Amino acid sequence: MSLAPYVQIVARGKGRGRSMSFAEAVDAMAIILNGEAEPEALGAVLMVMRLREETAEEISGFTVGLRNHVKNILPKADLDWPSYAAGRTRGSPLFILAARLVSQAGYSVSMHGWNSHQQASASVRGALKWAAPTVRYSAIEDLCPEAFALLKLRDTFGLRSCINTVLRMWNPSRAPASVQGVFHPSYRGLQAEAAQIIDENDLVVIKGGGGEFERNPAKRVAIYGWMAGQFLDQSAPALTPEKRMLHDVNQPIDLGAVWHGKNQDPLAEASVTGTAAIALWSLNAASTLSDAQSMAEALWHRRHNPESLSV
Repeated sequence: MSLAPYVQIVARGKGRGRSMSFAEAVDAMAIILNGEAEPEALGAVLMVMRLREETAEEISGFTVGLRNHVKNILPKADLDWPSYAAGRTRGSPLFILAARLVSQAGYSVSMHGWNSHQQASASVRGALKWAAPTVRYSAIEDLCPEAFALLKLRDTFGLRSCINTVLRMWNPSRAPASVQGVFHPSYRGLQAEAAQIIDENDLVVIKGGGGEFERNPAKRVAIYGWMAGQFLDQSAPALTPEKRMLHDVNQPIDLGAVWHGKNQDPLAEASVTGTAAIALWSLNAASTLSDAQSMAEALWHRRHNPESLSV
């Protein structure tokens, strides 16, 4: 098979080109992942989609195409937590500690991802020693080498493509709830619309640091997505009046020191509990975000006695 018909769909001249339908996107992704796409055609499709911006039908179709392709599905988890941020300004992954709190509350967390163009201090994989055993991390290059190759095309194009968004939507553990971070605010609505098409009824998306699901507690946070099938479009106020930069690449935060209380950093702690609170809320562990925040703070204060934490 050839990807040429799909190039014709998206790349015809003004007034003639259009976006792919859901079904067309599913088929196009199958061609791509099966290695049947000509490199020139693949580049054309991905870059034209980026230029005119992807649609929810295309993202959801590509996501289903990826799910159809991958056979080694992970064990089912309670919460899907993708991690695909990139960039040299990204700081220490405080969200790892947030995921640990969520897991110590009795929920299994499935993380998957790959991170590029980062300082060593921002390494997610390097920080996994601070996660709990019930936080499972899966590397994208092991889960699906073909998808990893698509992600690496950023080095060829010099630009990200819709694959970054598709991988966030993937949910390889088929968890009933998912949390996602985006860098560009416009993608919050796109991912929420794509989730509706593929019946993802519990999805929370925020603008997070560097594109990770990680709350900056010094700022108001906008929350999009779905909860129990109801559309989310709301915001939560800042958790602290402190206005300093949360991440400074020249002064990385020591996650171990924060976890063990050797480094008293109220802003970092607020990021951990604030991120955990939104995740717990997405899991319906609390009826309101305010209650979830109280729950996360209680978990933080009792974090060194994990046997008493499970909900």
